[in-house]
Amino acid sequence: MSNNVAYDETPEDGLRTQRDTTAMEATRPIPRISIQAFCETEGVANPIERAGEDRRMSRAHLKVHMGGVATAIEFYQSAPTPNLIVLESRQEPKELLNSLLHLAEHVDPSSKVVVIGHYNDVGLYRDLVRAGISEYMVAPISLADILAVISAIFVDPDAPPLGRSIAFVGSKGGVGSSTLAHNTSWCISQLFESEVVVMDLDLPFGTANINFDQDPVQGIAEAVFSPERIDEVYLDRLLAQCAEHLSLLAAPSTLERVYDFDVDAFASVIETAQRSAPLLVLDVPHVWSAWSRNTLAQADEIVITAVPDLANLRNTKNLVDMLKKMRPNDPPPKLIINQAGVAKRPEISSADFAEPLGLKPMAIIPFDPQLFGNASNNGRMLGEMDTKHATVQIIREIAHVLTGRGEIKPKRQLDLSSLLGRLKRKK
Repeated sequence: MSNNVAYDETPEDGLRTQRDTTAMEATRPIPRISIQAFCETEGVANPIERAGEDRRMSRAHLKVHMGGVATAIEFYQSAPTPNLIVLESRQEPKELLNSLLHLAEHVDPSSKVVVIGHYNDVGLYRDLVRAGISEYMVAPISLADILAVISAIFVDPDAPPLGRSIAFVGSKGGVGSSTLAHNTSWCISQLFESEVVVMDLDLPFGTANINFDQDPVQGIAEAVFSPERIDEVYLDRLLAQCAEHLSLLAAPSTLERVYDFDVDAFASVIETAQRSAPLLVLDVPHVWSAWSRNTLAQADEIVITAVPDLANLRNTKNLVDMLKKMRPNDPPPKLIINQAGVAKRPEISSADFAEPLGLKPMAIIPFDPQLFGNASNNGRMLGEMDTKHATVQIIREIAHVLTGRGEIKPKRQLDLSSLLGRLKRKK
């Protein structure tokens, strides 16, 4: 029975309760996504809040705001958009469509939108679907309705993977690829309040557990050496929580065994992680083997970190050329030049380094041993050490480029009178 109104239960209500129970039993756990709801009535807000407390939503982050589309427009003028926006509106169909067009100016294209309206209008439903709305629901709604629609959007086995994978790899050992992978991951999770999973693929020598100040008992080794057990539930048990929106699949960082892997050793783990979170960052060690080659070939995005010297240039050129052959239909990898400007060290200029590669560096990070050393020794991210440091600002820019998100606009007052005037002219 819906929570929107209070009335005596009828046979139809009992049937709905039974259907809701059956639907909830069939609902699979919701992945690590961020959800924000904007509700105009308590009758819609209550079941959404209850959904946030359900065990199937334990990995998702849900926030409920009171206020409809206008509140959402004002909110997203100065805030990042989540993976899913749920909007309740009592507006008439034409007015609702116009309001959603205005909202679209402030919402990231990757965000899904579910609208809960008060008009049972087939024409409105078709118009909303054509406009890119993921689902239209008619109030009143129940807890089961909310769980079912989120599950249909993000847990559909026939849908493409939820998460994008970004592989960080160094052109040589010690160039700082892992440090940049970890700091960029943390920055994305903080800036956009979006779930990020970091996967440390350097099982014998990985540093993610040190950089994030974590000492998990289990991690990626258990996943790789027990492929028959891999599913979202098992993977969830192996993840260490580093921050509110950041999880780590840590490497054991021990030499108690030899880590020789088949070509597809990490494929099922990566695929499962991509069904669980919007962004997967792969910290790939500087090795060239069947599994590392395959991992780079399958990643959605590749970031190469290099130091501006001749050996790094040669290795980066080899990597870029090989990736072009392996991924002919994908964009070229991104390039970060790290540790630039070391005193008294001869180095290749960024322009001369980039020219034979045919790449423009995404970022050039100056050598700063004190900032990086202090962060590493304290198990903290650069942004936690000095949020205003120039290098931290560069990593923020890297986070924006890799996620395809623009800079957050400064907050400004929503001009409702202008909006209403435009709506009246369109009627």
